[in-house]
Amino acid sequence: MAQAAHLSKFHFARAFTKAYGETPRTYLTRRRIERAKDLLRAANLTVTEICFLVGFESVGSFSSRFRDLVGMSPTEYRSASAGAPPIPGCFVLMWTRPGLARGQQSGRSTDGGGGVASGP
Repeated sequence: MAQAAHLSKFHFARAFTKAYGETPRTYLTRRRIERAKDLLRAANLTVTEICFLVGFESVGSFSSRFRDLVGMSPTEYRSASAGAPPIPGCFVLMWTRPGLARGQQSGRSTDGGGGVASGP
């Protein structure tokens, strides 16, 4: 981020903290945990899958940061917020897969429907 803003990483961190009241790392961790909370409530994914999907590299660090910020483990959070039927994990993984156009992910054709079917 600092490089994109054409600032040194130290100046960027000071400016970010002054503007938003938290360091860039704290902000990123908080946003990752917020996204994990959404996925734990709504998606049929394992805690490990969610951990890596939101950007953590270790299940242990994810679980400890989650507990620090939320007050309970990811599994306890999922159990406490059970209710709505979960989104199938395969759909979440497909939707968040990088490099595909949204039309391809949703199964819609991007050729305007003018494709010619070939048959035997």
